[in-house]
Amino acid sequence: MVEIKTDTSIEAMREAGRVVAGALTAAREAAAVGVSLRDVDLAARAVLTEAGADSPFLGYHPSWAPVPFPAVICASVNDTIVHGIPDGYRLRDGDLLSVDCGAVLAGWVGDAAISFTVGRARPDDTRLIATAEAALEAGIAAAVVGQRIGDIAHAIGRVCRSAGYGLPDGYGGHGIGRRMHEDPGVPNEGRPGRGMVLRHGMVLAIEPMVIAGGSDGHYTTQDGWTVRTLDGSRAAHAEHTVAITDEGPRILTTL
Repeated sequence: MVEIKTDTSIEAMREAGRVVAGALTAAREAAAVGVSLRDVDLAARAVLTEAGADSPFLGYHPSWAPVPFPAVICASVNDTIVHGIPDGYRLRDGDLLSVDCGAVLAGWVGDAAISFTVGRARPDDTRLIATAEAALEAGIAAAVVGQRIGDIAHAIGRVCRSAGYGLPDGYGGHGIGRRMHEDPGVPNEGRPGRGMVLRHGMVLAIEPMVIAGGSDGHYTTQDGWTVRTLDGSRAAHAEHTVAITDEGPRILTTL
């Protein structure tokens, strides 16, 4: 069931979104050569604590996961697509890092992700990240009242496929509100004109994940969380929480 948010609820989600944006900014600033992923997580955690927000990631335990998630961010390095667990790994020059973060404030959730290079960037990584961001922008631009979920999916997929990149099957965006994952699902590839009609008050987490090697294949490691590319190529992830409004799409997860 899709929950339609009131304008007041969307404003409350905007405040949660500001906290997410601040946590991602802190994580990016903390991420440097020699810094551990655990320390990047601590930087984001400090922002949530200062704002009086909780983490929807910390302790999250879906039925498919063997253990609850142990951090407030997902930190996915190089060939990790999503759900990387922040651990003692120390970042190296040229690493591609994707950070996904959420916040719960006054009962409302925000969720967003960024990808960036630590130290000197490889041209191929710069292009990959730019494509993930362009796909996100295209998906947001399609999130218009009267259009359909398939229009968002098609816009994302067209950008990624035209660049020669893969899209991990089975992974995509979702509705968001009082819970981090709500209906409807938002695929990263699909046919235009299909799926649920977009209405004022729907709020979606739109999140393309892009695989450099062109394959869609992926696997989950023994920790039960970390999702890696099957071909070993690098991946990038970009995400915003977006409200569908009569005035057009409104991004909630910016500062």
